[in-house]
Amino acid sequence: MLVAAFDKLRGDRARGGPLLDPEAEIQLEGSQSRIPQPLSHRERVGEAIAASSFVVAAILLAAYAPWERSFSAPLAAWLVLLYFVAYRVRFAVGAAYTAPTQLVFIPMLFLLPIPSVPLLVAAANFLGAAPDFFGGRRHPERAITALSNSWNALGPAIVLVAAGAGQPTLDQWPLYLAALGAQFVCELAINTPREWFEFGIRPRAQFAGIEWVWGVDLLLSALGLLAALAAMEHRISVILVVPLIVLLAMFARERQQRIDSALQLSDAYRGTTMVLADIVEADDAYTGVHSRTVVALSLEVAREFGLDARQQRLTEFGALLHDVGKIAVPKEIINKPGPLTPDEWNLVKVHTVDGERILSRVGGFLAEVGRVVRSSHERWDGQGYPDGLRGEDIPIEARIVSCCDAFNAMTTDRPYRSARPTQWALDELRAGAGTQFDPGVVAVVTRLMEERVQPRAAQAPSRAAAAALRPA
Repeated sequence: MLVAAFDKLRGDRARGGPLLDPEAEIQLEGSQSRIPQPLSHRERVGEAIAASSFVVAAILLAAYAPWERSFSAPLAAWLVLLYFVAYRVRFAVGAAYTAPTQLVFIPMLFLLPIPSVPLLVAAANFLGAAPDFFGGRRHPERAITALSNSWNALGPAIVLVAAGAGQPTLDQWPLYLAALGAQFVCELAINTPREWFEFGIRPRAQFAGIEWVWGVDLLLSALGLLAALAAMEHRISVILVVPLIVLLAMFARERQQRIDSALQLSDAYRGTTMVLADIVEADDAYTGVHSRTVVALSLEVAREFGLDARQQRLTEFGALLHDVGKIAVPKEIINKPGPLTPDEWNLVKVHTVDGERILSRVGGFLAEVGRVVRSSHERWDGQGYPDGLRGEDIPIEARIVSCCDAFNAMTTDRPYRSARPTQWALDELRAGAGTQFDPGVVAVVTRLMEERVQPRAAQAPSRAAAAALRPA
């Protein structure tokens, strides 16, 4: 169940696509690259606020909340050590990591005085990160994150103290569920604005897949509660969580190896894409520059449509490689200044099929891009090529590329004509909406381009105003 949950979160695809969701991949790469670096200014501010507020809240709780049971230093040290071991078993999740610390955190709440637990969790978090500090894998300035990351311990402690929780019993499960909910609320309330402020990661991106993380924490909390119940009779019973931590450590290592391989594979896909784009540009300069220009507009339209990160990547690569099949078309046809003969036109039409074939040979994610390339000259009314697809049967990525490709072709110089004005090209797109192009895509492209033209028009003074400004 745990491995399946993380596979789902990572966006694993059985058909050979990248292991990581592209947006998570970007966050993960950024997170890994930051760890050895000192804190940025925004990180210092964000971490200082989160850490100091935690320290104040934890000290107030420890000082003023009733200690319903005696404090055992040896037991506390033993549980902090177990928490350290669990902390070192980390699964990558988006831009952060999660660990099976719930297996130890829950027994801490029922075997130690509850008000002392948040401070002990902070100590365990710092201890867990210490090997990375001494090994040079984490910058010493990032020690402050041990305090910032301890906020999750405050919510459950406050709920249990407020409810006067005593000896753990299974019939109090609603209270324990409320305490777990308080943990999730604390994490969201602190980490969401913190990640947004420090790294610009939007809340929607942070929430992607969070239900799977909470599901894992819920399962581990249930096991932690059972360990706490067993330890009430025999303190040594808490050691029962160790075999599960070791098992999860084995899964975590395998997961990290797969993630590292996925990142390398993604780099290989992007590198292959850029090589193919360079080949296209070397074979025909106009086609290469045209493809790169189409990319920017296509990505902008894809974002406006609200496509997810994977679809945006398909759109990006599809726009960059939509003409890759033209390397098989003779240059004299590509650069012909006059109209093409029927035979020449048939040769040009085959370039989308050739493009798909080239990308299919690479395989994996680029094979999916090949399907976008193949459909990039289909028409909304079904009169396009090579398959005569109609309407929404055409992949949305291909519909976006097709419209942006046509707009860019009309507004740039071609071997057989000069560039057309932007407004003329937009009028042509509107005329083709519902026949050649997806009307929704046309509407978005038109709005984006008119927003660019209007500010320039507003900044340009009218003739009357210009005349008034001239000296007499």
